[in-house]
Amino acid sequence: MTALHEMGIAEAARRIATRDLSPVELTRAVLDRIAATDGVLHAYIAVTAERAMAEARQAEAEIMKDGPRSPLHGVPYALKDIYDTAGIATTGHSARCRGRVPAEDAHSAARLRAAGGVLLGKLATHEFATGGPSWDLPWPPARNPWDAARFPGGSSSGAGAAVAAGLAPGAMGSDTGGSIRLPAAFCGTAGIKPTYGRISKRGVLPLSFTLDNAGPLAWTVEDCAILTGITAGHDPLDPASAEVPVPDYRAALDAGVKGLRIGLVRHWYEADRRASDEAIAAMDAAVEVLRGLGAEVREVALRPLAEYQACMRVTALVESFAIHADWLRSRPQDYGEVFRYRILPGALVSGTDYVQAQRLQRILAQGMLDALRDVDALVTSSTWGEAPVMAEMRAEANFAAPPLTNPWNVAQIPALSLCNGFSRAGLPLSMQVAGQPFDEATVFRIGHAYERATPWRARRPVMPATPIDDTPVDQAAPPPAAEVAARFAALAGLAGIAPDARQFAQLCEALPHVEAMAAALPRDLPFWAELANSVSLAGERA
Repeated sequence: MTALHEMGIAEAARRIATRDLSPVELTRAVLDRIAATDGVLHAYIAVTAERAMAEARQAEAEIMKDGPRSPLHGVPYALKDIYDTAGIATTGHSARCRGRVPAEDAHSAARLRAAGGVLLGKLATHEFATGGPSWDLPWPPARNPWDAARFPGGSSSGAGAAVAAGLAPGAMGSDTGGSIRLPAAFCGTAGIKPTYGRISKRGVLPLSFTLDNAGPLAWTVEDCAILTGITAGHDPLDPASAEVPVPDYRAALDAGVKGLRIGLVRHWYEADRRASDEAIAAMDAAVEVLRGLGAEVREVALRPLAEYQACMRVTALVESFAIHADWLRSRPQDYGEVFRYRILPGALVSGTDYVQAQRLQRILAQGMLDALRDVDALVTSSTWGEAPVMAEMRAEANFAAPPLTNPWNVAQIPALSLCNGFSRAGLPLSMQVAGQPFDEATVFRIGHAYERATPWRARRPVMPATPIDDTPVDQAAPPPAAEVAARFAALAGLAGIAPDARQFAQLCEALPHVEAMAAALPRDLPFWAELANSVSLAGERA
C-alpha cells in the first residue's frame, strides 16, 4: 500500500474519483510529511497550510456533489517561488523581493487553481532561477533527499527535492537551460521542459525571454502529463504563448514504443565530454530496454555541445543582466554573491555577440528539426553523473562545464528527464527524451513505456534525521593579472557597473569563459541568416 505522502497524482486522482481517498486526508498527510522533514530538506520557502486545508475541504465537498472536474481536483501541488500567487509572497528566493506580494496569480497557477488543485506552498529556487547553490540568501538552499550533502539540481531545486521526498505529489518549475530537468535528474523524478510557448510564462519571474519555459516535475511521467495538460494552452496576454491545440496527453500513454524510431545522441556524453562510467552504462541499458520494447534505436550526430552552450549562455547572460541591470548597478548588495558572479558578466557582452548568438540559435534549432525528420524522438543522458557534493560547488562551473540540457532550450523543443538507474552510491541517474515541437505526447509515450518496463519508480529516498552541517567553498577568485584587470575595469566602467574588489576578481575569473563562448559564435553567416526571435507579421497584415 503506497504511503499517502508518496502517492502520485494519477493514483490519487483515481482513488479520489472512487471516493476511496479523501482530499483532506491526503493533504493532511503531505503537510505532516513537510513538517517532519523539511527542516532537513529546506524545499519550501513558505508552506500555506491553512489555505491548503481549506482548499482540500472545498474540493472534497465539490467532488462529493458533482465528481472531480480534473485529475488534479483535490490533489496537492506546490509552486517554485517565481510563480506569482495572489496574496502570497513571490520572492524569487531573493532579498530583493522578500516583501513582494502579487495581486494576481500567474497564468499557470490560475489554471491549477481552477482545476481544483490544493496549493501546499512556495518552493525554494536558486535566486531568480539561477545562481545556486547560495548560502547568503534569506532562505537556505534546498537539499537532495537521497543524500542531504548532495546538490538537488537547479534552479527548481525545491521542486525536485519536494517531489522526491513526498513533500508534494507534483510541482511547477521553470527551465532556461535545464532548471526542470537537472533537479528531476539529481532527485530521481520526472520533469519536462515543454515546447517553447506551450505553457504561458505570464506571471513567472523571467530570467531569459528567449529561453525560459514553464513546466512540471512529478514522480512519474504520467503525472507530468497530467500537469502539462492542465497548464498548457494559449494565453493571449503572453506574447510568447503559442496558439496550438493541446491534445489529451494521457490518451496515448499506453500505446508503447513499438515501431517508433529513436535517435541516440551518444557523442554528447561520450565524445564531446565524457560522462561517468555509471551514467554511460545506464544509457546503454536504457537503450536496450527501448529496443526490447520494439523501438528502433540508432545513433545520430548533432552539432557539438559547445555550440549550444555558447549560444545559450551568451543569450541568457545578456537578457538576464538586462532584466536586473538597474538594480545590480544601484543596489548590488540585495543579490547573493553567486547570482552576481553569474549575471554581472552579461554587462560586458557586446551587442554584436548577442545578435550572432540569436542568429546561431536559428541555425542550431533548424539542425535539430532536420534530425527529427528521420526519427520520432531523440534520447541522451541528462547529466554527467550522480549529483555532486553541494558544499564543493563553485559558481565558475556554470561557465566552465556545459550541461547536457542546454541544447533543447536552444532548439525550443520538448525534453523530458526521467530516472534510468542509480549509481553505486545509491544516487539517481537520468536520461532525456526530446521530440518534435509541440509533440509532448510522443515524448510522454516513450518515457511512460520505459518507466513501466523498469523498477526505478519503486525506489524512494530514505531521509536523514538531522540537518547537514557543511561549510561551502569560498567563492573568492584569485587576483587577476594586471593587464587583465585593466582591460576588464575599462569595460566595467563603460557598462556602468562598479563591483567591489571581491566581485571584480570574480568578474575577471568568469569573463574569459564568456569571451571564449562568444569567440565560438560564427562570424561568417550569410546575410539572410535571421535572428531566432524574428517574427513575420505577413499573416496579420493580410
